[in-house]
Amino acid sequence: MDWKSKRVTALLEQALREDKATKDATTAITIDPTLRVSGTMIAKQECVLSGVGCIPRFLEIFAQYDTHQSGRFEVISHPEIFDGVRLRPGQAIAVIRHNARVILACERVILNLLQHMSGVATLTRRFVDEVKGTKVKVLDTRKTMPGMRVLDKYAVRCGGGENHRLDLSDGILIKNNHISLGGGLKKVLAAALERREPGRTVEVEVRTFEELNLALDGSAEAILLDNMTPAEIKKAVDIVRGRGLRIPLEASGGIVLDNIRKYALAGVDGISVGALTHSAAAVDLSMKITAEIY
Repeated sequence: MDWKSKRVTALLEQALREDKATKDATTAITIDPTLRVSGTMIAKQECVLSGVGCIPRFLEIFAQYDTHQSGRFEVISHPEIFDGVRLRPGQAIAVIRHNARVILACERVILNLLQHMSGVATLTRRFVDEVKGTKVKVLDTRKTMPGMRVLDKYAVRCGGGENHRLDLSDGILIKNNHISLGGGLKKVLAAALERREPGRTVEVEVRTFEELNLALDGSAEAILLDNMTPAEIKKAVDIVRGRGLRIPLEASGGIVLDNIRKYALAGVDGISVGALTHSAAAVDLSMKITAEIY
């Protein structure tokens, strides 16, 4: 993850501005402005870590907008702590040594982002664990928090999942609305194959075996099997492979932790799960702040 990219920097800047981090009214009237402290970030539950790089980056951005001289900061973490690692309850993630005013001002935005991203990574890992032993890839979708996609999709990778399309420009996926508005599956697919840019794969979403056969007759190069049961998925896989085709097959729709393994065993190559990013619960992290003694 490039934490200094323009997109990520803008997101972190917005988080600090939203919280008016440089105008902490409580800290300004209660804390000695010269006090140095240590803030230890701690996992309070078992989880998969994602977003640790945001800690120093938030502090760097805060310093650019801060009108006070707060000194230099230090972020210390053990070599075994990195994005994608499983954390135990009570395990320290990192220690921040800095001016108390700055740590108190940035504490909430740092925790918010780490809790959210680690929540996505943790849920993704649960899905990945469920299909262990198969060759199926657990894929994310575009069902991400507005403005958060680059971080949400990074968190999915930290959990062992893989990214599907990053955005609408990243690949061709013909869905139901394209088919109904574009004159039918046969017409839309033919247009996509004719007009696509070189190197782009044309994938078609199908919901019935009739649509599947139409897509295959029209030379679709990948198939998304939507809202089918595991048994229907198995039949669809048999139809495709029975034609001697080795095109990628993906399943989606109604797939949860309790049934993902059944879908994986049905023979698809990938399973896309919107819940990875739209339904992940934030994990429980905290920051313990103590004054440094000289």
